[in-house]
Amino acid sequence: MLRGFVIGLLLLLGVVALSLRGNTATLSAKKHGQIDLKRSACVADTVIALWPDDRFPCANELTSEEWTDEQMGLMQIKIHRPELHVFRPFGAGKKDQAVMICPGGGYYLHAWEWEGAAVARAFNQRGITAAVLKYRLPHWETEDCRSQVALADAQRGMQLLRHLAETENFDPAKIGIMGFSAGGHLAASASVYTLAADPGHKEDKVARQSSRPDFSILVYPVISMDTLGTGHAGSRRNLIGRSPSDEMVKYFSLEKQVNERTPPTILFHAADDGVVPVRNSLDYFSALNAAKVPASLRVYAKGGHGFSFANAFTGDVSNWWQSLLRWLEDL
Repeated sequence: MLRGFVIGLLLLLGVVALSLRGNTATLSAKKHGQIDLKRSACVADTVIALWPDDRFPCANELTSEEWTDEQMGLMQIKIHRPELHVFRPFGAGKKDQAVMICPGGGYYLHAWEWEGAAVARAFNQRGITAAVLKYRLPHWETEDCRSQVALADAQRGMQLLRHLAETENFDPAKIGIMGFSAGGHLAASASVYTLAADPGHKEDKVARQSSRPDFSILVYPVISMDTLGTGHAGSRRNLIGRSPSDEMVKYFSLEKQVNERTPPTILFHAADDGVVPVRNSLDYFSALNAAKVPASLRVYAKGGHGFSFANAFTGDVSNWWQSLLRWLEDL
């Protein structure tokens, strides 16, 4: 019953359409030789506040809430304290890469395990350090802050992860960002809007680091904020409100903001995505090419939206994770 309630709620909000077929879609990723993600995959090895003493811009008075869905795992709303949840590799073969993951949920909730912690643990098994960003959700923020908080958290998260490179033993020049759905919009935003390193910052060591990702992974991402059949209405409304200015729409329509410093990017999307049209990825890919940014695009005939590891499918989309791992090896 809980599963049905959650799915109905998400569909009603226009947040996500799940790629579930009966009972075949679970958090288990054994199909790809990964760990069994049914266990406590959502528990990080280390949790770090993004800002010291919780002195962060646009602080809110929310009380965070969470619940567990039978199929999708942990869900979160009303984020009060933004955090970075670090998941360390285990076993032999540790690599020098790290990835910060932004879960999706229409800027309304976090699909924390489905598009976050489970993905982090799958990276861990491949020797890659991963961190899941617990970013503030614009839907729950005040009108003055809603468009600012998620991007500020993502930029700070990248700076913090780079600051941790020495102690966590990965290369500070090989840190990427990954996002699903609205989390993909956030990851793309943090890829085009970056903070330069400030080596002279005396009080805040994290701020001494650049927020620019070294690579970007976007999975069925929201890219555009337009209303002409491309953008996602729920994400747009939650991020920039019901009556945004033309300037705000353009600012967050990321296909219009790509530049030569946008990091190398790979995109994954299903052609039959009925929630976030594939044109989002197509337009972003075209913009990357125009800016001469190295880019790869994988479009699958079937997969819908919110497929995560795509265990519910037997077609090409079920191999997207292996395709990503090969791309990372070639960087």
